[in-house]
Amino acid sequence: MNRDFRHEKTDDELLKAIRLNDEYSSFSAIYERYWDKSLAIAYNLTRDKSLAKDIVQDVFVSFWNRRKSLEINNFGNYIATAIKFSFYLHIDRERRRRVILEEKLERKAEAEADEQIEKLFYVDYFLSLIETLPEKCRLVVSYSKLHDMNNADIAQKMNISEKTVEGHLTKGLKIIQRKYKGDAFIINALYAASLFEILTRK
Repeated sequence: MNRDFRHEKTDDELLKAIRLNDEYSSFSAIYERYWDKSLAIAYNLTRDKSLAKDIVQDVFVSFWNRRKSLEINNFGNYIATAIKFSFYLHIDRERRRRVILEEKLERKAEAEADEQIEKLFYVDYFLSLIETLPEKCRLVVSYSKLHDMNNADIAQKMNISEKTVEGHLTKGLKIIQRKYKGDAFIINALYAASLFEILTRK
């Protein structure tokens, strides 16, 4: 019987094989290694088994899709942070939907309701762009723009300097602004909805 050595490899060895060789078997090994722990973290946040599974699945899919660009020093810390970020993103989206659908849509005519739904789409579009940023830029931008944390608090949370926080924030916003400029329809709509300046202000 052939022995499976994947489970004897360290996290760093598995991550290297995933990033350099697109080795799906190594991805499966690290997935199995961290599944239970990841699910426990997600469930503690959501108290919903189905939602917790969806969040963990999405985090691992995102990890695989971004495997070439990620630089991970500690996979346990990375996956815990990614799950928390995904949960906060879910909460923020649900909050926005409730505000728009429950409060605004009920008070507006059909045409105005359509406009609110479009605004929700543009907000989700911005949030999806955050997901495409490099890991540290993504965390800094989300802490700053979604959770209204100042640079000092972000620096303390991430154990980096305020200057490094400012660098990641500037880099992340430039990437997002470049992507907006590549889609004239989206950027015009965001300006009309007064969302662009709010979400990308420094």
